[in-house]
Amino acid sequence: MQVYTVARITGYLRDILESDALLADIWISGEISNMSESSAGHLYFTLKDKTSQMRCVLFNRKKLKIDIENGLAVVAHGSISIYEVSGAVQLYVDMIQPTGLGVLNMEFERLKAKLEEEGLFEPSRKRPLPAFPEKIGIVTSPGGAVLHDITNIISRRYPVVELVLAPTTVQGESAVPGIINALNALNDRGDIDLIIIARGGGSIEDLWAFNDEKVARAIYSSKTPVISGVGHDTDFTIADFVADKRAPTPSAAAELAVPHRGEIETRLQSYIATMTASLSNSIERNCQHVDELYATVSNQVNNGISVNTEKLRGQQIKLDSLSPLATLERGYALVQSHANGEVISNISQVERGNMITVQVSDGQFNSRVTGAKKGLQAWMKDFPSNKH
Repeated sequence: MQVYTVARITGYLRDILESDALLADIWISGEISNMSESSAGHLYFTLKDKTSQMRCVLFNRKKLKIDIENGLAVVAHGSISIYEVSGAVQLYVDMIQPTGLGVLNMEFERLKAKLEEEGLFEPSRKRPLPAFPEKIGIVTSPGGAVLHDITNIISRRYPVVELVLAPTTVQGESAVPGIINALNALNDRGDIDLIIIARGGGSIEDLWAFNDEKVARAIYSSKTPVISGVGHDTDFTIADFVADKRAPTPSAAAELAVPHRGEIETRLQSYIATMTASLSNSIERNCQHVDELYATVSNQVNNGISVNTEKLRGQQIKLDSLSPLATLERGYALVQSHANGEVISNISQVERGNMITVQVSDGQFNSRVTGAKKGLQAWMKDFPSNKH
């Protein structure tokens, strides 16, 4: 019985593997996983498919012309040998190329990073959607279920809005120029309040037109706010990142575009109730204020009347004390010339025979002067109070 050492067997297997022409120059497809990098710049990863996996090593990462990451589908070129230390069969890689979805994913991430750096995704530049749009432009295929769904939802939620279709293909070589032309046509009208770009679900290849840089820049340049409703919930396109609003589906885009009629009615009723209550409260406050002002003004007027009445009464007393009538009531008389009405205040104004008018407290009478005496003493002598 011949016994072999582990080193002998692993060396034997290495010789077999390295002498095989197929294994010495081979391309293997798979998905990268468990990737790590050493301090020396060597990459270690696993290449796997649905049922199997193989360890791989790439010496000097600088040889790669692309960036790779876990989950990337690739084809790797190299030779198969055995790592004698662990006894593991592994692929010594010298070249890697992305394949299929891997290429598209890399292009998606490249363009996404580029446009993000340029500021096309900046939240501050995204415009708010109009609350009550009058005209909505729709960029989609004219014959698909998407247009039917959008039309039904918007008509049910907000039937007063006008829908304007800008038809285009949404898949294939003509999709990119078609989408751009449709966007430009709606913007050129000048009466569109909102634009919906929509397409149903599909593979990444089906949705690729919405990952095109020219489409992204057309959305960015749109004068009208844009809602992107492309694919399903899990689908993300470059158009989603550039649009003013991203909807997970075309139906969701329709719901975002317009308010619900019932919600509007509820809000209006709430506004009316609030305004009515506010108006009632305002009227009550103003009525109370008017009552307070009326009471204040009334008090001020009454006080003013009372004060002025007292003033008038005082003035009346003063006037009465100075009034000739009051003097007349005390027994004095006003004597005037009958001829010219001149007030007679001294004896020199009359002569014997003159007619005079004498005003007393309750009337007047005429009299003829029969004589005159000069001096107050003469008058006082004849005054009735001096007679005993």
